[in-house]
Amino acid sequence: MTPFALTDIFNHSTVEVLDYSIFNSSLSQLKFDTKCLISTVNQYSYMVAEKDEDFKKALIGSDILLPDGIGIVAAAKMLNGETVKKIAGADIHQHLLQKLNLEGGSCFYLGATEITLAAIRKRMAKEYPQVKVATFSPAYKAEFNAAEDAEMIAAVNQFNPDVLFIGMTAPKQEKWAFKYKNKLDATIICPIGAVFDFYAETITRPSEFWINLGLEWAVRLVKEPKRMAKRYLYYGPAFVYELFKAKITHPFVKNSVDQRHIIA
Repeated sequence: MTPFALTDIFNHSTVEVLDYSIFNSSLSQLKFDTKCLISTVNQYSYMVAEKDEDFKKALIGSDILLPDGIGIVAAAKMLNGETVKKIAGADIHQHLLQKLNLEGGSCFYLGATEITLAAIRKRMAKEYPQVKVATFSPAYKAEFNAAEDAEMIAAVNQFNPDVLFIGMTAPKQEKWAFKYKNKLDATIICPIGAVFDFYAETITRPSEFWINLGLEWAVRLVKEPKRMAKRYLYYGPAFVYELFKAKITHPFVKNSVDQRHIIA
């Protein structure tokens, strides 16, 4: 089997947006030769992190931070004059599965219900038959105790996957992944939340038409008004306020190039 973790290293560009270094390259350029934590940030997670120090620390401490939301794309343009392409959790999920299938790698899904995980395993067997898959459904609760954390880490490490996908909802999943990154025997760790349900098809993601228009958020709001109303109708305007405040109070910041580990 061709090893999933390759040794080639390239530069990929990042853009500084509101305290964060946002990935601004193509996923096709990525190569990883060491453990890598990939997280996503959008206007909702940005606003939540402003009041949750541990969450903000986890996002800033990620090796790669993807711009998962039209709000972050707009912020990069408004504050930096940079064009950044939105990369959702579903995009990195698909990219990694294609790589794993090509190379005969393995992945582990940690999170969600057993019903959702069973649907994921069934779909994986059809679409990515060369990928070895294992799953674990943790207790549904706000915080895990030490024994539960140890049980999850042991389950992951016993399988020793190339990629660990975590779906525990934000900000719990990002904080958990950051806290235990160095104890997890996985090369790539990705907290991707709702992607578990999208891939299991327990929740339908808006079509490419709406995604390309930058209106995925609007479709999700219509489909799940109770769950999404606060995220978009409260945090959305609050985020816009933060953008204008940053535009007035901070100088123009040019994008920077950062050394990162990359996957072919």
